[in-house]
Amino acid sequence: MDYEKKLQSLGFTLPSPPKPVATYVPAVRSGNLLFLSGMIPMVEGKMAMVGKLGKELTVEQGQQAAQITLLNALAVIKAELGSLDGIKRIVRIGVHVASSEGFTQQPAVANGASDLLVQIFGDAGRHARLALGAAELPLGAPVELEMIVEIR
Repeated sequence: MDYEKKLQSLGFTLPSPPKPVATYVPAVRSGNLLFLSGMIPMVEGKMAMVGKLGKELTVEQGQQAAQITLLNALAVIKAELGSLDGIKRIVRIGVHVASSEGFTQQPAVANGASDLLVQIFGDAGRHARLALGAAELPLGAPVELEMIVEIR
């Protein structure tokens, strides 16, 4: 399966993999699993959007931030494996959502990433998930995403 071609047919392109903003590596391989560090919605080295869901940002904007963040994660995977076709399945994602008091739609925001994973990878994109509200995220990010991926 050519997952990058599928991604392009959906109207998305992979960015360059983002550089870490602190002392960590973007991904660690252990056996047949690839663990990704937390990714945020950076575009060309700048935050695509900042703010909290339920205050400065709508659920739809949060879903867009989750998609941008997922594309960054996929770019890191491609850099690690050489191709997205090295992915056997998406095991788990964690989506942290910067939330204003009373905001409870974290799962809807996380669907921005989850739905895209299923569109790209089909059944191999169906995953376990955590959608969690956070008081603050790095650099004012509305969303931070982490992943565990099974590789071939």
